[in-house]
Amino acid sequence: MMDALAAAHTGVAASREPGGRIRQENEALILRAAEYVFARAGFAGATMADIAMRAGVPKSNLHYYFRTKQALYRAVLAHTLQLWLSETDIISADYAPRTALEQYIRAKMRLSASHPDASRVFANELLHGAPEIGGVLREALRELVARKAVVIRAWIASGQMAPVDPRHLFFTIWAATQTYADFETQVCAVLGVSQLDAQDFAQATEHLVALLLRGCGLDPDPGDAGDLTEPSATSGPADIGDMADITEMASAFSRRAPDIA
Repeated sequence: MMDALAAAHTGVAASREPGGRIRQENEALILRAAEYVFARAGFAGATMADIAMRAGVPKSNLHYYFRTKQALYRAVLAHTLQLWLSETDIISADYAPRTALEQYIRAKMRLSASHPDASRVFANELLHGAPEIGGVLREALRELVARKAVVIRAWIASGQMAPVDPRHLFFTIWAATQTYADFETQVCAVLGVSQLDAQDFAQATEHLVALLLRGCGLDPDPGDAGDLTEPSATSGPADIGDMADITEMASAFSRRAPDIA
């Protein structure tokens, strides 16, 4: 889905490489380099030259894939949204609430560990008033959360979990998981470490799973922590509408002002 977002909404040049495999690898390399630079310099301070140097590619190659700095910045935001929101598929009536919420929390923590710079870029965008992605948040994200809230309210109505406000539950999960990326410096200072390692993230994940599930009236079951219960054989496929809405989130980019160098 990231290929569709980038090609349709971020000004990426048409691929001339057979099968697109090399293109995908190069785009992934550039996106990770851009995450690193944007996270440290911000949009205004970042340069395409810095990103090209970080990626280890000539600047001309960078412009082949992303014509402008704004196009590349948008691609980073779109990719981050795709990573985060694709994990909401588990919040479905096909799953029990404990399984769904536990797996969602674990997935968000894995992303904080594996893509901390992407999270910081997104947080910085929000701290500056979300000039690029504000419309996406107010429209498609709001609709997606509303649809997931219907699932959570159904769980509550059937007595499967304690009554909570679904929207604020999402806010709490987002804040609790993303803080380990966005505010890693603060976490490290308090823990007395220079950098969070796999053990730190594992401990934090177990803490958040237990805390958040108990807050929803659900007992965490450490016996199957990390296991994903498959939907029943009679259940339908993942909600295609949700994935379509995630793709639609990038459409706001194409409606904004023309790219600037």
